[in-house]
Amino acid sequence: MMTFLLVVHILLALALIGVILVQRSEGGALGIGGGGGGFMSARGTANLLTRTTAILAALFICTSIVLAILAGNRGTPRSILDAPATQAPAGLPAQPAQPQVPLSK
Repeated sequence: MMTFLLVVHILLALALIGVILVQRSEGGALGIGGGGGGFMSARGTANLLTRTTAILAALFICTSIVLAILAGNRGTPRSILDAPATQAPAGLPAQPAQPQVPLSK
């Protein structure tokens, strides 16, 4: 299940990147706007790409949340405080020995 969701998540990310790169730049700061010509008008294309981007982004966020929930429910401790305490082996003292003070000459 998690592998399938991860594959869908990656495909959504790639589709989202592609749809964003296809959109026409309105700022023109780089001087490379989208070229004219196509089967749809500029306004119709912009509306279609905007809706597609919104849908893909919503699906991407949903898969991100589901993957985070699934990763959190793996049975591992949620916090370092929840981890079982480690005990010293039976042959060793529980506390380290105090350093010895050197004798003065």
